[in-house]
Amino acid sequence: MSKATIVVLLILFAGPLRASELTTAIAHLESDWASVYYQSDETRQRQTYPQLLEKAAELTKRYPNAAEPKIWQATIIATNAAFQSSLSALSSLQTAKTLLEEAIAQNPSALDGAAYVTLGTLYYMVPGWPVSFGDNQLAEQMLKASLKINPNGIDANYFYADYLLQQDRSAEAEEYLHKAIQAPLRKQQVFADSQLQNEAKLALAHTQQRKSNAGKNKFQSLFTSATAD
Repeated sequence: MSKATIVVLLILFAGPLRASELTTAIAHLESDWASVYYQSDETRQRQTYPQLLEKAAELTKRYPNAAEPKIWQATIIATNAAFQSSLSALSSLQTAKTLLEEAIAQNPSALDGAAYVTLGTLYYMVPGWPVSFGDNQLAEQMLKASLKINPNGIDANYFYADYLLQQDRSAEAEEYLHKAIQAPLRKQQVFADSQLQNEAKLALAHTQQRKSNAGKNKFQSLFTSATAD
């Protein structure tokens, strides 16, 4: 076999191999993040997030043309911002926003539209102008874009429901909470998805309880008014 033939074979097989390695690395990063985020106290989170950031940054550097590492780097940056000073946190969130915009430009469907979910969540959670880039209208656009890519996904449905709840649109939110609860768990993200489904169940129960209480209060008000007459 000639050297030229060997080079050609290496080129042909390098793409799938790198893709497989990237998929595995992303799965490990997601698993490590979920374990720390859902199971650890703040002390361990403070210690572990910087380590995960290094891994994510290294993946982004190693795979500059892939959107997936950027999405996870942005996610971890945003999570770690909770432990930073206000000014540092705002700067970090801006960095996360830029990474997500780059990921969308490269591959909007990467990780089932996760960049849209995360960016949309940032838009409705961070302060608006002049403090930061928060924008409810853009948040809804991003979250709806994620639903177009992955209409039955747990992340897309849960965070759009959460956005709707933040906007006092609980009747609309219930539909998406139900979808999040019924969404199939992803094989590579079973633990994280199960935790998010639990949060969706709690949010739905809380919303329904508020609706029930509102109905009771309205009835009591009408009854009191009628007896007073």
